[in-house]
Amino acid sequence: MVCRSLLLVLESKGLIKLPHRKFTPANPLAERKKPSGVTVDNTSIYGSLADLFPINLEQVRRTPFEKIFNGLVSEYHYLGYTQPIGEHLKYMAFSGGRPVACLAWGSAPWYIGARDRFIGWSKKARERNLHLIANNLRFLILPWVQVSCLASYLLASNRQRLSQDWQDLYNHPVYLLETFVDTERYHGTCYKADNWICVGQTTGLGKLSKSREPLLSKKAVYVYPLTKHFRRELCYDA
Repeated sequence: MVCRSLLLVLESKGLIKLPHRKFTPANPLAERKKPSGVTVDNTSIYGSLADLFPINLEQVRRTPFEKIFNGLVSEYHYLGYTQPIGEHLKYMAFSGGRPVACLAWGSAPWYIGARDRFIGWSKKARERNLHLIANNLRFLILPWVQVSCLASYLLASNRQRLSQDWQDLYNHPVYLLETFVDTERYHGTCYKADNWICVGQTTGLGKLSKSREPLLSKKAVYVYPLTKHFRRELCYDA
């Protein structure tokens, strides 16, 4: 796969000419079926945060609840569901046995200028330590749940256990959390309430851009250090 990618890059630069492609191999990720719909109690939930207690936050990856998580995110998150690549964890929050929210965390993107400047790491350190950052891929409060402060409460609850959960599954901790907020849709209120730091914005180029013209909407970049020594851990490149 690496050799094929290199050959395609060389051809795109006009350095070589590859023979005509005989066939296009199947891409199991592109052909992945959309998650099945799920039926849950969607009776409206109003009131104060205290009315929901106790709230149970469960890690549901590789459990029977994972299909429910996938179905809810597919149906109710504006970005839909995309199967994460690489290391990832999925959480569901329950109140009175009913799901009220879903959170997904995954591997961090290779290069985010605002984030990388905030960390101050070298290219070598980034190559070595990128896996020590977790990206908040999805955060969904189910649409029939209208409870003030629930989102920031769940963020705080999740980040307090995330590094240990990562350690348990992948044998290493995470030291920094990040997320991208589409400011055309949201203000990032719950991240601000949980004391996340806005360090800039994305360029909007995306992974597939071959020019400097933005392909995507620019997003605010928020980070949350899980330890005061996060720079020491992330910038280590020996």
